[in-house]
Amino acid sequence: MIETIQHGSLKWQHITNPSEDDFDYLLEEYKFHPLDIEDLRSTNQRPKIDEYDDYYFLILNFPYFDKGSNSVRIREIKVFWGKDYVISVGKSHLVVEKLFEEIKEDLAEQDEDTLKALSSSDLLLYTILDRLMLETYTLILRIGAEVDLINYDIFNKKAQKIIEQISITRRNIILLNTSFKPQLRVLHMFESGGIKGFVNPEESDMEDYWGDILDQYQKMYDLVEDYGELIEGLSKTFDSAQANKTNEIMRVLTYFSTIMLPLTVVTGLFGMNVDFPFVTNTLAFWIIICCMAIITVAMLWFFNKRTRR
Repeated sequence: MIETIQHGSLKWQHITNPSEDDFDYLLEEYKFHPLDIEDLRSTNQRPKIDEYDDYYFLILNFPYFDKGSNSVRIREIKVFWGKDYVISVGKSHLVVEKLFEEIKEDLAEQDEDTLKALSSSDLLLYTILDRLMLETYTLILRIGAEVDLINYDIFNKKAQKIIEQISITRRNIILLNTSFKPQLRVLHMFESGGIKGFVNPEESDMEDYWGDILDQYQKMYDLVEDYGELIEGLSKTFDSAQANKTNEIMRVLTYFSTIMLPLTVVTGLFGMNVDFPFVTNTLAFWIIICCMAIITVAMLWFFNKRTRR
């Protein structure tokens, strides 16, 4: 299904769930390269930008949060960018679909910001990327809140729950990191002037806009790396805490076993079916009990003294 927003000579077409008829339309109407159409058909591609004489073809990856699995997913943004058009194709990021509907409504009301965004294809593309950056930044702050929560709960909740939280958060951070790295190179091409765009430099300096996009992206990438280091540190702290708990349990068991060992020897010795010198003495039982109590107190005193060193 092809939806269109047009303001003056500029056109934004958004194609959701494209069919073969839509691909044929793009080939015939805009004469796009067949390899770009093949890229539209495929999925799980790395970020890139292909430059042609009269248009650019972009594939960018942006995250979104899947509430069902409580994890981060990556969705591709595929865009044809020409002098008087922007075409977003495929099952795009939900943010793109929302922005498309917002601009359609605001255009009917002649909103000034919307009219400015539709003044050139460069500014329209910047508006799309800026909204994606804002959504991504919100998601990264959510990941940061999860890291802070783990930091708070690491000594307060059960180990199984903490292990699950650390595992999910670490996986989300790794996914963000692997999606950010290759995309930085693409965005650097915008800021460095490698991608010229279509606006006359005398009319508008788009390098400032592209620089803003790159600054936002670099800031988010740095945050993701910081959260990655934090979650690794929390993971090691949690492992140390669990190891310390295990050592404490083993120490208590060792104390108990060591104290019981001499008592077991005494009871085994006097439990033998032989005659002892004072076996007929009526106080023999209580004397043995007192000796065992003295041994127990002595062992406890010894271990307590050793522990305080």
